Formats: sequence, structure tokens, C-alpha cells
Amino acid sequence: MDAIRGALAALVIGIAAALVIVALAILPFLTPAWVAFGQAQAEATAWTGYTTDQLRTVTDGILADLVVGPPDFDVTLNGVAVLDPGERQHMRDVRGVFAGFYAAAALGGIVLVAAFLLARGPEPRARLWRRLSRTGVVVAAVTVVGGLAGIAVFDQAFELFHELFFPAGSYLFDPATEKLVQIFPQAFWVDSTIGVGAVVVVLAAGLWWLGRRRASVLESRAIPAARPATVPGPVPAP
Repeated sequence: MDAIRGALAALVIGIAAALVIVALAILPFLTPAWVAFGQAQAEATAWTGYTTDQLRTVTDGILADLVVGPPDFDVTLNGVAVLDPGERQHMRDVRGVFAGFYAAAALGGIVLVAAFLLARGPEPRARLWRRLSRTGVVVAAVTVVGGLAGIAVFDQAFELFHELFFPAGSYLFDPATEKLVQIFPQAFWVDSTIGVGAVVVVLAAGLWWLGRRRASVLESRAIPAARPATVPGPVPAP
């Protein structure tokens, strides 16, 4: 029974830590600085026909609606709506997916805080750090293997992701006429996916290193406490 409880605890803690790692890794890629860089690499100005300033104005409006809200996505340029109704609805769906994921990550953070509060004493705390360290290894390995496979079949992986999380057909747009896929070309998503994966690996490796270090320190404290005290023998008479 103890083994089963330990395995379940390790699983729950591992999932919670993985969610937090991915959530933290995504955040830099929602910033205007990264999006501007990614769009420049993907030549979004050529796709849209916008000037750099126009592209920034439009993109900043979309990002604000995505991250802060309200999710209207009704940004205009020279009085003309940039996104059509289907594109606006898709962006609202995207925001819903992000909101659901970050709610799960927040719950994961609460689980980790609770785990640390319950792990009192050097031995339980060391065991927790060991579990987190192993989680770091697993997350890094899965990200590297999955990332390499995903890059090789990016189009299929991208399609599968949309099929899983969005209504059928709601994410199909014509790059010749619709602005959403011109503002965020496919090359932008390839670069962003690689970037997120790289940050996930760095954070996971950091968790592995920190977990091992903290566990070793705590285990060294627990060993003297667990060693039975030596009972002094009789004192010889003078």
C-alpha cells in the first residue's frame, strides 16, 4: 500500500511540475518582443503587405485581447477590421485553450506548494526533491524526443493539435486572403515551437540539478538524525 501511495504521489507531483514548467516556458513567447522578432524572421510584412509599424499596431492589439482581454479581437487598421468573424472566433477559441491550460498549471502550482508544506522533516523533503529531480529528467527527455519528431512532421503535428483542441474546420484559413495566417505565418509557429521546447528543456534540466542538490543536502542532514545514539558503557572505578 505504501508503494502504491508513493507511486501515485510521484505521478501527481510529476504532472504538476511538468504543467508549471511548460506554463513558464510559454510566457516569454507571448510578449511583443518575441512576436515582433518571430514575425520578422517569418517575413510577415511581405505576407500582409503592412508596414512594420502597421504590423506592430495590429499584432499588439491581438496580443492584448489574447492575454489581457476582453477577447473581442476587433482590431482595425485605417477603420477597417483586420480579422473576419471566423478568424475572431478562432482567436477566442485560442484564448479559451490558453485559459484552460493556465488554470491547470495554477492548480499544479498549488499541488507543489501543498507537497512542500506536507513534506516536513529532512527525509520527506529530500524524497520530494528526488521526485522533482526525476520529473526534470523525464520532461527534458520527452521534450527532446517529441520535439525532434515534431519538427520532422510539423505540418501533421500542427494539424493534430488543432484537431484535438478546436472545432473541426474552425482553424482553416486561406493565406492568400485572410490576415490571421498572414500576420502569423507558419514559419513563425515553427520558430516559436522550437523556442518553447528549448526553454522547457532548460527549465527541466535546472529542476533536475536543483532537485539532486537539495535532496543530497537534506539526506546528509537526515542520516545523523537517524543514527541511534551510542549508549555509554560503565565508567571504570578509580
